[in-house]
Amino acid sequence: MAKDRTSFLCNECGAVQPQWAGRCPECGVWDALNPFTEPGSGSSGGSGSSDRSVVRSSGESCAQPIGAIELGSVPRFATGIDEVDRVLGGGFVPGASILLGGDPGVGKSTLLMQVAGALAAEGKAVLYASSEESAAQVRLRADRLGATPPEASSEQLLVLAETDLGRILDEARRLKPKLLLLDSIQMTWLGTAAGGGGGADSSRSGAGAASQLRRCATELALLAKKEGITVLIVGHVTKEGQLAGPKLLEHLVDVVLAFEGDRHHRHRILRSVKNRFGSTHEIGLFQMTAEGLEPVSEHSVRFDEEEAPSPGAAIVPTLAGSRCLLAEIQALSATGFLGSAKRRASGLDTSRLAMLIAVLEKHGGLRLADQDVFVSVAGGLRIQEPAADLAAALAIAGVHAGRALPPATAVFGELTLSGKVRSATGSEQRVSEAIRRGARHVLMPASQVDDLPAEHAVLAHGVHRLVDALEFLAPCAAAGLARGSVPENEPAAPRPVR
Repeated sequence: MAKDRTSFLCNECGAVQPQWAGRCPECGVWDALNPFTEPGSGSSGGSGSSDRSVVRSSGESCAQPIGAIELGSVPRFATGIDEVDRVLGGGFVPGASILLGGDPGVGKSTLLMQVAGALAAEGKAVLYASSEESAAQVRLRADRLGATPPEASSEQLLVLAETDLGRILDEARRLKPKLLLLDSIQMTWLGTAAGGGGGADSSRSGAGAASQLRRCATELALLAKKEGITVLIVGHVTKEGQLAGPKLLEHLVDVVLAFEGDRHHRHRILRSVKNRFGSTHEIGLFQMTAEGLEPVSEHSVRFDEEEAPSPGAAIVPTLAGSRCLLAEIQALSATGFLGSAKRRASGLDTSRLAMLIAVLEKHGGLRLADQDVFVSVAGGLRIQEPAADLAAALAIAGVHAGRALPPATAVFGELTLSGKVRSATGSEQRVSEAIRRGARHVLMPASQVDDLPAEHAVLAHGVHRLVDALEFLAPCAAAGLARGSVPENEPAAPRPVR
């Protein structure tokens, strides 16, 4: 019998190395290699490669032309929550494995329970396996959220409080539910006898270890593919916001979802980081209430022409998948120290903010080298598209000079390093949504104005360069920051911002 040998597993990428090193040769992460005992080839646990393949061969297979492959009918089934269906691309796919991550307290377990209750109420069998709560605690939470199905369909929602993944897998094979929910994978463990695996001797490592996570995820993905059961797994995140465990965990599953939000704010955002069955550009919007998560169909701000304009604010129509949202970008500038001025962004990329400040100084004539600049997207949204460049730049310029955009004005467009305003995708959808929400002026790239319908083009103002957009900022005495008074009822002539 061959002796057991010690290898080293990377917590980040899942690579196995024969000897320890301070830095993983595969992914380059420092201090990520941890030892584990690997059985020899003659051990009873089986070959070490048997558990590394998610889809195990059940017989002889041969290659065939792609056109000759028969497509079976694999209908999706709705989750019962429209915002979740939107992110998944139309609902759950039978046999799919899904990983859901999020900060502690953001509402992952709440979302799982509401999905379970909605499916059970429709007569679909759901197995809720909890490794963090007792069965009684799960029932209490279901009652509080109103997710307990009616008596006629109460048997469709089954609860199992268990940390041994082997028993969870056995129950899933016996019950054949439509959906298996596991909360969470970091609290489950799998011994060498359970699941038929070999490889690393997982029985010697506790729950949450890299070897345990790898084997548990492998067995869950295998269960989904062989039994046609949709598996939804909850995963913990690190303090940096990344999913805890080896990167292999994300590669094994079909879908990776991120549930974002701040416990001090009501709004929550469900994003798709990876989706083999749909787009990764859609987002789901929720708000946390005492009764649980409520889907939000309208998250856009509304324009109010009677509201006094204020410097440091600009509304941008941003695209999130197939929907268009109106978000308010707020900016603040304060006297800082030359050479060590602060640049902070919430909801925007900080490196993008630094670039916009440089463009404003070079092509807009602003002096911001000794100014601390803070930019935030209201409502907890996060904007990653460059179409928000122009709105952020005008918000910064406005608060710095004490000037504001006209009331009910929407702004979008990408800024180049030369100060030009480039076109943005979906311009017609952006303008249409802004007008629907009450906009009376839309500041946008001049190259796209001619593409708009006639009824929308009359409200659009095309700009070619940043300096053209800065002329739309008018003095605002109400801000208390204006550098000159404006006579009442007398429009202020546009002037360059300095």
